[in-house]
Amino acid sequence: METGPWVRATTKPANRENSVKICCQRGSHRFQPKPPLSPLDAMTISRFRQAAEAKEFLITAEVTPPKGGNPERMLAVAAKLRGRVHGVNVTDGSRAVLRMSSIAACVLLQQRGIEAICQMTCRDRNLIGLQADLMGAYALGLRNVLALTGDPLKAGDHAKARPVYDLESVRLLSLIRSLNQGLDFNQAPLVDGRLDLFPGAAVDPQLKSWSGLQSRFERKLTAGAQFFQSQLITDFDRLDKFMTQVAVGCGKPILAGIFLFKSAKNATFIRRVVPGVNIPDALIDRLARAEDPLKEGVAIAAEQVKLAKELCQGVHLMAIKKEELIPEILDQAGIAPLKGINPQS
Repeated sequence: METGPWVRATTKPANRENSVKICCQRGSHRFQPKPPLSPLDAMTISRFRQAAEAKEFLITAEVTPPKGGNPERMLAVAAKLRGRVHGVNVTDGSRAVLRMSSIAACVLLQQRGIEAICQMTCRDRNLIGLQADLMGAYALGLRNVLALTGDPLKAGDHAKARPVYDLESVRLLSLIRSLNQGLDFNQAPLVDGRLDLFPGAAVDPQLKSWSGLQSRFERKLTAGAQFFQSQLITDFDRLDKFMTQVAVGCGKPILAGIFLFKSAKNATFIRRVVPGVNIPDALIDRLARAEDPLKEGVAIAAEQVKLAKELCQGVHLMAIKKEELIPEILDQAGIAPLKGINPQS
């Protein structure tokens, strides 16, 4: 039965629910059970996924990989988030700026007991590379993937690089779904075990085109997105409208993007250079009047977390170069440390 204004994919017959379609050379097909998971699956359980499926209020935070071979700064930043977030979201060449592989950075985090959400973009990998990296990430213990198209190269620091874009985010989600079913892009079986990744997608509730937003959200749902992370939110009336008119009944957690503005200058810069971001003058004026703009920025972020908690199932915190303030933001918002996670482990 349809719920909400978007249309869901047709449900498969009950007797084929746990089957995958194997295409033969002559075009015929047969159905057979999904291949079993690798023993690795039992070794790595996603707490983020468990919390999402249990309808808990989700908290994630963004961390940037190092530019170079020394990950200590990133690891030190992430360590301060242990026990306060369900997952640390690691960027993959954000703004097309060179950084360490998101997969390598995520593995380093998980080796230290910090659950990672691995961003993966289509910009820098062809179809073979995407599948190889997804299989490799799974074998290394990564379970959460945020499927992204990738920022255009003109925004970055390597003008001579060439974009790939064999896929974009919706088709990447479909590819992950196939790999989870034990099939590669060509519908050939994964003879060494299927994957069991937990894929997410980006969404922008403040997109100017409402019909475009609805269409894109529907396509990502149909392609298999299990959670959604929004761009930074400043218009919570718009978020409310999105939740009640587009996302209603979808059954997937929406995490509102909360950005720590460090000063009026910082907010003005973000408004100018980040496409689609509309930061109101009132917010910039409030930062400009503050005796301590950073402290005021923390207070604003905490207020936004409270607003988001009334509207959706989580928040994604972005505090670039000030990640150590995320626990303070959560404290001011009345969000207690997570149960069952030792901050010192």
